[in-house]
Order: sequence, then C-alpha cells, then structure tokens
Amino acid sequence: MQTYLVDSNFFIQAHRALYPLDIATGFWNKIKMLADSGTIFSIDKVKNELFDKNDELENWCKINLPDNFFKDSSLKMQEYSQITEWAISKSDHYLPKALTEFLDADEADAFIVAYALSEKDNITIVTQEVSDLNRKNRIKIPEPCNEFGIKYINTIEMFRQIGETF
Repeated sequence: MQTYLVDSNFFIQAHRALYPLDIATGFWNKIKMLADSGTIFSIDKVKNELFDKNDELENWCKINLPDNFFKDSSLKMQEYSQITEWAISKSDHYLPKALTEFLDADEADAFIVAYALSEKDNITIVTQEVSDLNRKNRIKIPEPCNEFGIKYINTIEMFRQIGETF
C-alpha cells in the first residue's frame, strides 16, 4: 500500500496560507480521514515542530490525528546515517550552516528522508519544498530524495494521485 509521509510544511502552509481551519473545513476533514485510514502519516520530529506554538493548528492535530500518526524516527537510524553521510559528502557545495541545520537532531527534514528511505517503494514524501540545486544555504528535502530515488510530491499532487477531492 502506498502511504504518504507528510512534512511539517504540509500542515503549516495549509493552516497559515491556503486552508484556514475556520474556513476550509473540507480540507481538514479530508486530512483527518486520510490520517485515520493510514494513507498519510508523519514522524515524531514533525510532531515536535508542530507542537511548539500552542496554536490552533497544534490543538487541531491533538484532537483529530490518531495516536499512531507520528511514527518513531529513532527506529530508522541506519537510514539516517546514510542521509548524514550524503549530506557530509556535499560539504563542498553547501555552507556549514546548511549542513548543521539539516543534520540537527531536532530538525525533521533528514529524518523524514531517512524514514522514507527505509520503505522507498511504499512511501512518498509530501512537502511543499522545491528543488533548488544552486542554493547553498539550505538543504531542501528534494535534494537527498533525488540522490536516493525517494518519491516526493506536493499536497495537491498527493490528492491527485490518490484520487481525493475536498
């Protein structure tokens, strides 16, 4: 079964810019349905990023997402080491700050990629990030995905792939 691993920006951009919780209830009801069915999930590092603002989005997540929605990323340390090695091998391209941020144990991006790497035939990452090979000050999720053959798409493309509307 194809599943979709959602990045923090899946929720944050939807809430702040595109689908406000109080207006776009169809979107949020669809997210709840997809989470309940196991079609979408995320990891504990994303949870930490979402649950640090004490805002409406955090409250919505606590009330609407199933208990098993956020998976334990520490189970994927072998894959995380592969992502770490890749990032370090790119130190001639990326600025030290970009590497430090990407590899920070509290940041979700490298762990998202590692989690998807563990089951890359069955997991597609959903992120709003776009590849930018010329950028040196930040490693974006698509860069290691391209290197490791991990599928990634944005939110709207996910809805198209699974044939859902809201």
